[in-house]
Amino acid sequence: MGREVSESCVDGVVMEMVAAYCGRFYAAKPELAAGRIEAIGFQVGHQLSERYAMGRPRFTDHLEAIKFICKDFWSELFKKQIDNLKTNHRGTFVLQDNHFRWLTRVSLDPAVESTDATENDSGSLGDSAAQTTSMLLYFPCGLIRGALTNLGIPCAVSADMSNLPACSFVVRIKT
Repeated sequence: MGREVSESCVDGVVMEMVAAYCGRFYAAKPELAAGRIEAIGFQVGHQLSERYAMGRPRFTDHLEAIKFICKDFWSELFKKQIDNLKTNHRGTFVLQDNHFRWLTRVSLDPAVESTDATENDSGSLGDSAAQTTSMLLYFPCGLIRGALTNLGIPCAVSADMSNLPACSFVVRIKT
């Protein structure tokens, strides 16, 4: 029972944070709201990865760190592992969550095929439902980027929500 309450509280805090940054603080500048939400996610991910990786030996390669994110880190955050991990073996990884909890209650116009949430993306974000949903994804993008940065892997993270409630996070390692 206690875990359910805490999960719903986190869900509420994330939703309220997105609403506050998109509606009150940066209503006229969604790119600033997106940057701030991603920065908060980065800080949280950085701190959580430090806690969750404590006592583990350092990761020897990028794939080990990504597997840590997919299994251990994601399990601590969402009580499930990432459903699918793909890589091109050249520094790009796709982490797919087929039932991303923060998107389970979201519905969009079927005409909207894909909306990307990307670090430093200032492009058009579409209608307000698609915009709010894409804004929700900046936080987990920041979580992943912060965790990997703390593990010594600088990267850029973007998200694709073309098939709700599934969500794919694309991690590009910076070399």
